Amino acid sequence: MARPNDEVAALFQEYADLISITGGEAYKARVYEKAARAVGGYHADVSTLDAKGLREIPGVGRSIAEKIDEYLRTGSVAAVDELRTRIPAGVRRLTAIPTLGPKKAMALYDELGIASVEELVDAIHAEKPRELKGFGPKTEQKILHGVELLRSSGDRVLLDVAMDLADEIVAELSKVSGCRRRTCAGSLRRMRETIGDIDILVAAEKSGPLMKAFTELPFVTEVIAHGPSKTSVRTDRGLAVDLRVVPPESWGAALQYFTGSKAHNIRTRELAVHQGLKLSEYGLFDAESGERIVSETEEEVYARLGLPWIPPPLREDRGEIEAGLRDELPDLVQESDLRGDLHTHTDLTDGLAPLEEMAEAAAARGYAYLAITDHGPDLYMQRMTEERMLAQREQVRKLDGAYGKRGRRRGMRLLHGVELNIGPDGEVDWPEEFLAGFDLCVASVHSHFDQSRAALTRRIVRACENPYVNVIGHPTTRLIGKRSPLDADLDEIFAACARTGTALEINSHPDRLDLRDEDILRARRHRVRFAVDSDAHAVLHLANTRYGVGTAQRGWLTKDEVINTWPETRLRRFLRKGRSSGTRRPS
Repeated sequence: MARPNDEVAALFQEYADLISITGGEAYKARVYEKAARAVGGYHADVSTLDAKGLREIPGVGRSIAEKIDEYLRTGSVAAVDELRTRIPAGVRRLTAIPTLGPKKAMALYDELGIASVEELVDAIHAEKPRELKGFGPKTEQKILHGVELLRSSGDRVLLDVAMDLADEIVAELSKVSGCRRRTCAGSLRRMRETIGDIDILVAAEKSGPLMKAFTELPFVTEVIAHGPSKTSVRTDRGLAVDLRVVPPESWGAALQYFTGSKAHNIRTRELAVHQGLKLSEYGLFDAESGERIVSETEEEVYARLGLPWIPPPLREDRGEIEAGLRDELPDLVQESDLRGDLHTHTDLTDGLAPLEEMAEAAAARGYAYLAITDHGPDLYMQRMTEERMLAQREQVRKLDGAYGKRGRRRGMRLLHGVELNIGPDGEVDWPEEFLAGFDLCVASVHSHFDQSRAALTRRIVRACENPYVNVIGHPTTRLIGKRSPLDADLDEIFAACARTGTALEINSHPDRLDLRDEDILRARRHRVRFAVDSDAHAVLHLANTRYGVGTAQRGWLTKDEVINTWPETRLRRFLRKGRSSGTRRPS
């Protein structure tokens, strides 16, 4: 079942939206948005906390704690239910469009009677919304683009949602007697950024007990099909799940087949045909005699085809077959290779946990270093000042080496950094003399997304040329299914990063995964360096690097290309960015 924290977070986010739609106080909506983030990112299960424990969650006061308790006891919150009754269902459907805010959705309903996405598209084509205040041709085009984003996402969910559910299912099935092997397959095993449905593969002599246990899982809402080798269900997460049970001797061939992709499997079957073989989910067979040659492991199947084992994230027919035949497959970066995280936030700005908790959690992950990178002052809502940042620096220096100590060895190193805002002209928050005091500067675009292609490109290139900017954070600013990537000349930006010694971030937050895998493949050709960061705003978010590493693997990255796999000494040399010689200056 869904984690209680996630259920409460979704409820509070809905409440914040409902407050906005009904014209409630903006401050109150922000309070519940913050509470949603805080509860969702809190380490402890809220269903296990008493009233005092709930109030210890950042941003949760008595009133919000009472609503959490009410939801956990009754399954609903009266205040939320009351607002739901005041808002037509059609308006709530319209707010799912990424580029349409709640107030505009209400205006469309009140003034034009629009209560569905289809009605809205028809109205825009008839140019009706532009008659309303605050609407115009440009707004209409933005809304149409939002509709495209909504429709393109379809019934797909983000990678972390699917992975959490798959992990639960695999864990439950592993308890069933007779379960020999089990794992996820399909696009989830390939670490695609969104998942349409989940494939689970199990090896067992008898399938009956596994199929029974599968259909009785608490989050299963419907059994779509039930059979001895395949059972399909629908879950309360909005995902369909297929379970396939194969004999242990067919495990390798079945895993290769059901992992895909379709294009990759076509290529492997072609290789088999050229060698007088036949490849299926049951094994690799002699095409003439029908004798099974290999099937038990993926490694055996690939080896018989003349290939090394190909990691699942590469199986997209993007050159992995040719590279394998030449024995030139990359040795992909692994999550265990990460020595640290170079983009994290604390409660000094928009994070949920104090510095000490973030550092303790990072040290528990075995990191050798951690960069604290709270926002600079140009994001005015964070109320950052030089004084506050310098006070944090003093705290960072004091705690440096205090976490993760082993005997006499010094513990994890703390780097004091900042996430700077890249302004419309490429300027960043502070002058060079202040930036010189940071160990690390991440620079990111947070606004003015609609500039021209030339202006956006020039803006980011100028940030790269700043001698104190080390990493470009979430470089395309995309939010999967909600905001498209910036329309910038990425190749020019990649060339600037390579020229200036600026790394590109692979932001591991599941709704970003930015850079995406296709962009990483392009950037590699410029010999760019990368940083796989969590952009953690809570302790739990530190684990999101799992998804960033998966994206890096899909982009064919090796350990050496990721700067936060490097020893601290090498990393610090990179972070100096040639400043000592004065060769890097802003244009």
